[in-house]
Amino acid sequence: MTDRIRVLVVDDHAIVRQGLRSFLDVQDDLEVVGEAADGAEAVVRAAELLPDVVLLDLRMPGTDGVAALREMTARGIRSRVLVITSFTEPAAVLPAVRAGAAGYVYKDVDPPALAAAIRSVHLGHTLLHPDVARVLSEGEGGAGPARLTPRERQVLAEIGRGRSNREIARALGLAEKTVKAHVSAILGKLGVQDRTQAALYAVRAGLA
Repeated sequence: MTDRIRVLVVDDHAIVRQGLRSFLDVQDDLEVVGEAADGAEAVVRAAELLPDVVLLDLRMPGTDGVAALREMTARGIRSRVLVITSFTEPAAVLPAVRAGAAGYVYKDVDPPALAAAIRSVHLGHTLLHPDVARVLSEGEGGAGPARLTPRERQVLAEIGRGRSNREIARALGLAEKTVKAHVSAILGKLGVQDRTQAALYAVRAGLA
């Protein structure tokens, strides 16, 4: 069997954490390696466990989800973060997206869809509802003219569609390491820090 995707569950309600663990642990490819009840504990546990994916609640006492996400980024923790929230307004998750979240799902998501979302962000995909991308892009200034090569524009468009490096390589007939080099060049030219921000740029520019 392939290695399991290691998940850290962060929520201030014990019953929610228990429910998530009960469901995720019966999946063949998912494993809950730890839990945290608030943002401060989430940062400590993420640094200790280095999970593949952090399933992160936003509203918690003390250090909230967004503050925890910013701290994890500052500490160089490279876990992918999937926000799980009860907020239904797209604008409510924008701070988390700006802080580097790979996507979000609602707390009433069907369990199979939650598992699929975890797998997707683990593969490098970005899960953003079009409303979130639109609101974010409307609230930001442009990133300036990008001096991208035609190939880099193709790769950026694929990033905007939420595809991983492997999928982009397959779609464009490139080696995966070549795609990785293009992605690094794109991030540098756009002046953005990660794939999520590049994806939003692609949406804003009408490439995706």
